[in-house]
Amino acid sequence: MTLHQLRIFLAVAQSATLTRASKLLGLAQPSLSQQLARLEESVGVRLFDRAKNRMVLTDAGRVLLRHAQSVIREVTEAEAGLREFAAGKRSIVRIAGLNSVVKALVPDALAQCGGTASGIEVDIHEAAPGEVLEMLYSRQADIGLIAADSVAQSSVGFRQLPVVEDPYVFAVPMTIDLGAIRDLDAAPAAVSRLLNSCIQFDFGTQHTLRVQQWYQRALPSHRIVAHCRTYEVALELVRAGFGVCLAPALAALQLAGSLDGIALYATDHGKRRTVAIIANQYLRLAPYKGLVEALQQAGRKLKLPPILPMPPLIARAGEAALEALG
Repeated sequence: MTLHQLRIFLAVAQSATLTRASKLLGLAQPSLSQQLARLEESVGVRLFDRAKNRMVLTDAGRVLLRHAQSVIREVTEAEAGLREFAAGKRSIVRIAGLNSVVKALVPDALAQCGGTASGIEVDIHEAAPGEVLEMLYSRQADIGLIAADSVAQSSVGFRQLPVVEDPYVFAVPMTIDLGAIRDLDAAPAAVSRLLNSCIQFDFGTQHTLRVQQWYQRALPSHRIVAHCRTYEVALELVRAGFGVCLAPALAALQLAGSLDGIALYATDHGKRRTVAIIANQYLRLAPYKGLVEALQQAGRKLKLPPILPMPPLIARAGEAALEALG
């Protein structure tokens, strides 16, 4: 049994498919299959049941999974610790996260760590939550910055540390006084058409579904006019009068230029809780420990953009939903 085989075994167990594991590890799928076969031969028992395109752990596989996680965790911690003794070598911290969060927190956090005098070199990747998780599992990133509900609380080997919370706001063109509109059916046709033109974010099934449900409740006659991968693009579309969108307040704070042309209204969609995801062994090592603490401090200092009170249109929809549940 080799470390290489254990890393492949872990990747397949976490990914559930050879195709996904192959992508995470950057290895050809036939090579993965060959190494798994050798591992099963060496331990004398089948570790996976092959079900169509999925790899399902057997009872023996689940036993090995617990031990393999411990072994790889110890080896990774040893490697990380030994790197600290490399005299004169600069520390490279790889950060992957949501565009709005990275822009809002990372510059201030690096300044708190001492800036260029700290000797820290950062490799920053702006990516969607799913991509961030893949980079963490494949060791292409050391720290991930994503919404808390983007990853299971029980993710093995990783710790989630709260960094910042920001409320979801409803962004509309400044030309519309949403606070004065109580009923879309009574609004001018052009206003009603614009407010029913919604911009959707594709950040994962769970997030997309929650946003769709909110649009359906607040704007029952809405239609999706654009699909985006970044909040910045969506807000620029709002500024141009192409539609409206539900977005976290930090995304608006980091909008290029200013909020000219965009009004932000409070909603009942709750808050986005952003966490720093980091491997357990890195929490005890510099510079990772200090940088995570600096990110948390930057989150506490952050000031949100101006947010107008919740408009009657949204408040009434929320009340109607509660009455329906009651």
